Amino acid sequence: MGTKTYTPDEVAQIFQISKHTVYELIKRGELQAFRVGNKMRFEEEELERFKESTKAPAKKAMTEEPAAPVLSFSPIRLAGSHDFLVEHLVKKASAALNLQIQPTFIGSLEGLMMLYRGQSDIAAIHMLDPESKEYNLPFINRLFIYETISVLRFASREQGFIVAKGNPKKIRDFHDLAKKDIRFVNRQKGSGTRFLLDSKLSEFSIEPKNINGYDKEEWNHLATASYISRGMADVTFGIKSAASHLGLDFIPIACEHFDLVFRFSNENKEDLNRIIHYLQSAAFKNSLSDLDGYDIRDLGLAIYPTTNSKTGETK
Repeated sequence: MGTKTYTPDEVAQIFQISKHTVYELIKRGELQAFRVGNKMRFEEEELERFKESTKAPAKKAMTEEPAAPVLSFSPIRLAGSHDFLVEHLVKKASAALNLQIQPTFIGSLEGLMMLYRGQSDIAAIHMLDPESKEYNLPFINRLFIYETISVLRFASREQGFIVAKGNPKKIRDFHDLAKKDIRFVNRQKGSGTRFLLDSKLSEFSIEPKNINGYDKEEWNHLATASYISRGMADVTFGIKSAASHLGLDFIPIACEHFDLVFRFSNENKEDLNRIIHYLQSAAFKNSLSDLDGYDIRDLGLAIYPTTNSKTGETK
């Protein structure tokens, strides 16, 4: 489900415009981009759509009524963990619902905090609470007291070690990460994968300082897995689908819950409900493919219909 992406510099070169103009197009909503950490990226399909939109329209008859003005609208902002299925949802829902959905892939913790601060409308998270060993809801219960939110199960994912084909270093468990000849590459602080890794290291009393490469961080699963495919590292901790994308071996460790958190306001509630209905539809489920490492049996299941503490109403 992944597609080719481009940097702002590459987009500027393709359309023979300045990089400043690229950012102006994003600001005006004419060109949709997404973030991976602090890096802006554009999907190939979006560039094709923009190219078609810039073509000169056919001349209209003089008697034709002037076109109605285009109403401006605020995009739906999605922030949180990077995932191939989230990319797919953004693309399909944007097209099916004629919505502008702006994703920012910045990690589970920061995505949830952006939602809490009102800087996004949806958070994509998979955070393990080390005390309860429960995903996502313990953090949500601590943060969202008066806000009206819903949490929907998106998918369950396999997390584990991603290694080269044939597992030449014979990596089997977390203790192997501390071996002198093992090179590791990590996910950034605040990502759900980092939460899970650190919880496991603590469980097995493994000091991060003893892991060669623990401080080397990347912002998504494909970036870390690419270190393995290029021979720049021996192992990373990530999702099975990233290993499958690059033809690498995978050693399963845990199954995690990946959820979407929706925060409702008067301005966004209509659009968020449309996205939820689409997420729960047979049309979206039937559009999913390449599901190695995912379990979507509970896709769209509401796991947190919250009660508004002020009104007593259940969302």
